[in-house]
Amino acid sequence: MKRINEYKRLFNVEPNTDLKTLKTTYRSLVKEWHPDKFSEGDELAAEAEMKSRQIIDAYHFLVSIAPETIASNLEEYNASYESGIADFKHKGLLLEISFVDGTTYEYFGVPKSVYVKMINSDKQLRFAKRNIFNTYLYRKSKKSLQVA
Repeated sequence: MKRINEYKRLFNVEPNTDLKTLKTTYRSLVKEWHPDKFSEGDELAAEAEMKSRQIIDAYHFLVSIAPETIASNLEEYNASYESGIADFKHKGLLLEISFVDGTTYEYFGVPKSVYVKMINSDKQLRFAKRNIFNTYLYRKSKKSLQVA
């Protein structure tokens, strides 16, 4: 959640900002902080390099959790979790679940108590369907492996 809030502050956006607004804000921030804008000896050159990387990372992250992105990928998401849970790990408030089909999703704001209940559940997939999958903000963090 800290990462989400930091990126939203950087872009100065509301929780349900559309993709068009994100893209416009991204372009203006990149123009402002592009490293080529500063000469090599300038004190701000190093800061601009770091800031531009942060802006790019923030943009890709915010696009991945945008309501429009989630809605357009809903069918794929449902198919992924129906394949079954292969592995999971929890750190802080971030729960990462890998599914049998090879995709991995990150769920934000999941408290340790919910994670412990999932671990202790006889049917982890059923518990996750009821308490995690459509409750917490999520994003696809790793693509499924393609079979040749």
